[in-house]
Amino acid sequence: MSVLAERAGGTWFRTIKRSSDPRLRLLCFPHAGGAASFFRGWADSVPAGVEVIAVRYPGREDRLFDPMADSLEDMARSVADSCRSFLDTPLAMFGHSMGASVAYETALRLQEDFGTRLSALFVSARTPPGYEPHRPFTYTTDAELIEHVQSLGGTDKDALRDPDVLDLVLPSLRGDYRLVGEYRGAAGQRELRSPVIAYCGTEDTRVPRDAVADWSAVTSRGFSLRAFPGDHFYLLEHRRELLMDLFTHIGPLATPARQARREVVEVG
Repeated sequence: MSVLAERAGGTWFRTIKRSSDPRLRLLCFPHAGGAASFFRGWADSVPAGVEVIAVRYPGREDRLFDPMADSLEDMARSVADSCRSFLDTPLAMFGHSMGASVAYETALRLQEDFGTRLSALFVSARTPPGYEPHRPFTYTTDAELIEHVQSLGGTDKDALRDPDVLDLVLPSLRGDYRLVGEYRGAAGQRELRSPVIAYCGTEDTRVPRDAVADWSAVTSRGFSLRAFPGDHFYLLEHRRELLMDLFTHIGPLATPARQARREVVEVG
């Protein structure tokens, strides 16, 4: 990311892997309660010419004291506005869990407000907007919320027993789950003119593969789905395989997106 672009989007972006002459930028959106640092391990697996940038949600890490967004759509709007400084280079997005919804809404903002079409949208472990049934995230006590987060995997259970850690993470967790619970989206009304590539874990009971497959309805430019062994955080154990697949798609996508065919693949 250029110095000018980094300054313009400094509040929202952290560069994970910099490229002096990027052919494509990959913007990564973390899960609920997650942070930009979730993607720091990706830097060593990125091919030349691809720059990786992570979105910095408010209320955590170096934005610990920034107020949470009023809605998921408002957060996406802020991210899209901050993207304007680097839209001279093809852009793809990856979002995991809640991050998939934020990435989708950001992609819509770029398409509708700035006429910018993503090279690709990668969504992971998340149902599409408008999917029913969407269970509301109503955890009335901290213990209920922590139990839910632990059930998803991908979290240090010892850390969630530490009162000092909980004081830091619970506000952003509650804020994120409020955004997810209030988000409805507009499925079937706003079509994304970019290919969508979806990923999921075969043992993720909260976000089953059949539900993830419904992302095919949000795009007019092709869809594919790949399932990896594992639960909601399958990508921790299968990061290498996920990135190999993702960058296989990104390689030819450094030029404007082309029509893609739908295919559903499961690996064992």
